[in-house]
Amino acid sequence: MTELFSPENLIALLTLTALEIVLGIDNIIFLSILTAKLPIEERAKARRLGLAGAMLMRIGLLLALSWVMRLTTPLFAVLGHDISGRNIILLVGGAFLIGKSTYEIHDKLEGAEEHEGGSKRRVSFASIIAQIMVLDIVFSLDSVITAVGMAQHVEIMIAAVVVAVGVMMLFARAVGDFVERHPTIKMLALSFLLLIGVMLVSEGLGKHIEKGYLYFAMAFSFAVEMINIRVRKKAKPVDLRQTYVVEPPVPPSKRP
Repeated sequence: MTELFSPENLIALLTLTALEIVLGIDNIIFLSILTAKLPIEERAKARRLGLAGAMLMRIGLLLALSWVMRLTTPLFAVLGHDISGRNIILLVGGAFLIGKSTYEIHDKLEGAEEHEGGSKRRVSFASIIAQIMVLDIVFSLDSVITAVGMAQHVEIMIAAVVVAVGVMMLFARAVGDFVERHPTIKMLALSFLLLIGVMLVSEGLGKHIEKGYLYFAMAFSFAVEMINIRVRKKAKPVDLRQTYVVEPPVPPSKRP
């Protein structure tokens, strides 16, 4: 027991928790965009179920590490490339994320959510939870495989997952409300979810892409958009009535 609380394990816990939070950003974004389609009274419940599902999925995979590691064993080869169970999951999950992000972008721009009367199309609670769980599987697998290489004890990995999901639960509502208030942030988030889908497909095909490049691009674009939002708030609207004064016509009798 004392070995678990050694300085090395505590550092591993802090590092792994921070990494889980970073890796969970895309999970929170996807969760926020999907739950925004539900009525306001159902969104908090959907967020809790989605994040609880992600936590249970990660813990379950950590407790089945031997099975997870077997997923990296090649099952067959296609055009000289070995395909494992992990590759298949990443390919399916990446394709789903690409398709879903593309649909959401089209839906947002074309206004497909709106009926002729202007009301939003009703989305079932079960379908939203099902979509969240599909992505939970993909994100959890990637997260667990990363965690295995950073900590020696399963207890440390599980503690990091629980703390990280707890932090995400605290900020999930704030993130969702912020994304919903700013359409440009929502489009930016969807664009990066599309990129994450492409990255997952690339990983599934055996082409590794450093996540640091993607997260740096996300952080940089987000910082630029935050500056744009701040500038728009500070800009004062121009009162055209004070800028342009239209004088009434002079009657012919009073003309010089």
